[in-house]
Amino acid sequence: MIIRLRASRLLPSVIAAACLVAAAAPASSAPHPKPHAAARKAAAAAPAMTTDANGLSVPVLANKAWVLMDFNTGQILASFNGDEPLPPASLTKMMTSYLVEQGLKAGRLKPTEPVTMSLSAWCRGGKDGDSCMFVPLNAQASLMDMLRGVIIDSGNDASKALAEHVGGSESGFAAMMNAEAARLGMTHSHFENSAGLPDPNHKASARDLAVLAQAIIRNSADYYPIYAEHEFTYNGIKQGNRNALLYTDPTVDGLKTGHTDEAGYCLTASAKRNGMRLISVIMAADSAQARADQTRVLFNWGYANFEEATPAQAGATLATAKVLYGVAPTVAAGVAQPWTLVVAKGKAATVQTTVTLNPDLTAPIAKGAVIGKVVASAGGKPLGEAPVVALAAVERAGFFKRIGQRISGWFSK
Repeated sequence: MIIRLRASRLLPSVIAAACLVAAAAPASSAPHPKPHAAARKAAAAAPAMTTDANGLSVPVLANKAWVLMDFNTGQILASFNGDEPLPPASLTKMMTSYLVEQGLKAGRLKPTEPVTMSLSAWCRGGKDGDSCMFVPLNAQASLMDMLRGVIIDSGNDASKALAEHVGGSESGFAAMMNAEAARLGMTHSHFENSAGLPDPNHKASARDLAVLAQAIIRNSADYYPIYAEHEFTYNGIKQGNRNALLYTDPTVDGLKTGHTDEAGYCLTASAKRNGMRLISVIMAADSAQARADQTRVLFNWGYANFEEATPAQAGATLATAKVLYGVAPTVAAGVAQPWTLVVAKGKAATVQTTVTLNPDLTAPIAKGAVIGKVVASAGGKPLGEAPVVALAAVERAGFFKRIGQRISGWFSK
């Protein structure tokens, strides 16, 4: 198992005129990215490689940080500066969308409820016009439209409007973002706003963003398909998803791009090939093309070098444990959940397991109680371990039966 490597007051007439400008924005504010010959040639070129501390040959990428994670296990297959807090730009919006999705899932939010575009959230055009949903000032859009405006359009306006709607204010929503980050174990991240606008205290690490992507895919399954949608039309304005890989790699189905002058070009993506899902995070690449090419390199490298192994299926009996003073003398032992590991390519079939049971197990034993562990190895090298649980409950025997078992135990010694 390889691990590591503020808003000025505007005159009403000015506001009205600006709203008309926003509504008359170009029909496609973010054209679909198209692959071209030079890009395909660059993507096909063999990447530079280096050897990590574990002796594994890993890609060398021209950015500040990157991570490649296996989705099922959360195992980091390789990384570079994975725990360094960096400006995440619009990758921030993954936390914004996640909190909204979880509110929908819990029933606290409704897909059709109206969300108001306040003055503080409204997109004024100009430089901000590169990342806007273009909802007119004081107009309302449904929560689901706003969510698509965040995920597909990368709208700063939609992000702020949702933050105010859900958190009461953007600062209140930021507190929610940080609380959720702590719950997910994002230990090198801190959020100051919902859109990823530059702030010296607004940072996230590549590893943390992979953890967040993992949570979105796992916990927001009903909404995750939105991250793969190629375009979204609102108010007559059609915008394309900025994730170029969605147009060039059918195995990629998310997640989010980001860019500011400070953060560079960032991309969190996920791909699923032959049942194995990987998550990639690129931070501070030099261009949109570079972040896409580097993500392709990581995915191709990961799938070429690793595969998943399942040493134990949930509910399968791995061993039989003796039980003292129970209505049954033994109990089946196994794992409660499917146990998956990532191993070097071609090694899944060589994985072996060894079960160690706790001594002197005494009834009563509850179903699911931990009664030992199972260790997986390949070629004599430990790969990981998992708790072994009782697959059934064993009640305590009656008084006379316990006496009989004790007497039998004396003679069997």
